[in-house]
Amino acid sequence: MPAARRSRLPTVATKVAVSIPSDLYRAVERARKRHRKTRSAVMQDALRHWLRHEAEMVLVREYEAGYRRRPETRREVQAAEAAAVRLLGAEAW
Repeated sequence: MPAARRSRLPTVATKVAVSIPSDLYRAVERARKRHRKTRSAVMQDALRHWLRHEAEMVLVREYEAGYRRRPETRREVQAAEAAAVRLLGAEAW
């Protein structure tokens, strides 16, 4: 079976039970009904969003650590400032 076709086949789902505060539950219910989504779809979207955010935060921490290991030189900062002035100076504010 081609890979493109395989990726569209449904996967086995695992049911989980979670406890959330009543006010959060009511807010989610209102939003999901307004958007015509199932609870499962809302939870899947939220979990995917959280996982993406966590992955991005790992990259941010690695980026910050890199700058701590090798901070920008005064010359690099001046070059970046000059570039910003040139680029932003051309914008209509």
